[in-house]
Amino acid sequence: MNILKIKNDIENMKNKPLHFKINGSRNQIEEFDGKIIETYNYIFIIETNNIKKSFTYSDILIENLEIKEIA
Repeated sequence: MNILKIKNDIENMKNKPLHFKINGSRNQIEEFDGKIIETYNYIFIIETNNIKKSFTYSDILIENLEIKEIA
């Protein structure tokens, strides 16, 4: 997987209900539901419960962030 494929996948998931899993520091895992509201060249913005969080495409590449569509 490369950054260009990840950018295209993220763009296609924009405004859809998604489940996010973040592998943080010291083995802390955070999970939440939300949606991708904006995409930029180097980052994308997620909104969950009126809270906005930003991530880089490399967060997905290095497996710090997992995104799954909610069926």
